[in-house]
Amino acid sequence: MQGRTLILSCNEKIGEEIKICGWVQTRRDHGKILFLDITDRSGMVQVVIVPSLVHLTGVAVSPVKTDQSVAAQSDLSSLHPQDVVSITGKVNKRPANLINKNIPTGEIEISAEKIEILSKAKELPFDMGGKDLNLQLPTLLDYRCLTLRHPRVQAIFKVQAAILDGFRKAAKDLGCTEIAVPTIVAGATEGGAEVFKIDYFKHKAYLSQSPQLYKQMLVPVFERVFTIAKAYRAEPSVTTRHLTESTQMDIEIGFIEFEDLLDVLEEVAVKMLKTTEEECKDVLSEFGAEKIAFGKIPRLTLREAQELILKEFGRDSRKEKDLTPQDEADICKWSKKTHGSDFVTVTHFPTKAKPFYTMPDQENPEYSLSYDLLFKGVEILSGSQRINDYKQLVENIRNRGMNPDNFKMYLQAFKFGMPTEGGFSFGLERVTMLVLNLANVREASLFPRDMERVDVGLK
Repeated sequence: MQGRTLILSCNEKIGEEIKICGWVQTRRDHGKILFLDITDRSGMVQVVIVPSLVHLTGVAVSPVKTDQSVAAQSDLSSLHPQDVVSITGKVNKRPANLINKNIPTGEIEISAEKIEILSKAKELPFDMGGKDLNLQLPTLLDYRCLTLRHPRVQAIFKVQAAILDGFRKAAKDLGCTEIAVPTIVAGATEGGAEVFKIDYFKHKAYLSQSPQLYKQMLVPVFERVFTIAKAYRAEPSVTTRHLTESTQMDIEIGFIEFEDLLDVLEEVAVKMLKTTEEECKDVLSEFGAEKIAFGKIPRLTLREAQELILKEFGRDSRKEKDLTPQDEADICKWSKKTHGSDFVTVTHFPTKAKPFYTMPDQENPEYSLSYDLLFKGVEILSGSQRINDYKQLVENIRNRGMNPDNFKMYLQAFKFGMPTEGGFSFGLERVTMLVLNLANVREASLFPRDMERVDVGLK
């Protein structure tokens, strides 16, 4: 029995008979010859079919007729995109003038001898054959399990996989242990009202806003940890860069001070995105993504950033407790122009605007040892040095109007010995969006959730 050959491996089998399995991506009829583009997990290849020379079997195939050629032509006419097929044939080199330089298998084609239809697909609700999938966002998402099959959409998540790979590599280079944390929690992580309450348990429970508290609890266990976890925000808004359910890439490190934390977060960001560029050169080129500028990353306090905005762009936001989206975009423009960097690190946000576990700056407690990392005009990371003193944490929880009893397990970690520590968190979908210059973060989520969508959108 002949084994399956992955499409990309056909490059090494010129002149040999092989069997491939995959999906019909496009169909092109040219007189008596039929061309199919077939895809599998490794790539796409052109298959050439002369109906009179092909033996057709499988589902939806007509009974054998006297004229085999007529039967084959009749049944092949029903082949269309997303049909699942097994094709046996010979790998041939393409004529020089027909080489397709846009795909890795562009120098070969398969001459089909036998086609087995494994599964018939219904007629598609839209054209999947073009290079781009020109659909409005609601349609793109309402048919998500189908649109994800399109090569260009699929490529987004190959890039996302590379971002995850780069993050893991960078975290492991730091000596971090990967942990898996709960997403059902006993208290609101950030202390705000934007939480989802779960009406199931006998006591109060919520969907986690962040893996923050659990990764801190693991610092006395492993000292350095990282996790990739879901986070949930009940924010009453729909924007192009926010999701109700997002994927966070988090690191937490013990025995570390503020300046070293800044070094580490910048190192992880650069390593993660350099890995992405190395693994996805072709995809990034196809999307027209500019090469990331990895110059020395400037560091500004919030107030310094706001003074810069006033000086360079004539906009006064010095009384604001955070940067506006326009501020972030302008600061990154300044950074790229003056420092050759697509990144900016902004520090020292107001202590009252940050979560209860954020360490105030001893020199000026009004501001905290917190930071955001901006990339291509958008915040992709936030974090801080944490309070590691038990009594100070309890006091902070009470001062924020919360009950320390709701944080019993969390506080145990500090009551019984916690070193100086801190960490940070990237938003996976947002990083993906910015790397590929996508218009909406929902395009960078496999199955996005927001106020108007859980699988399908509100009608």
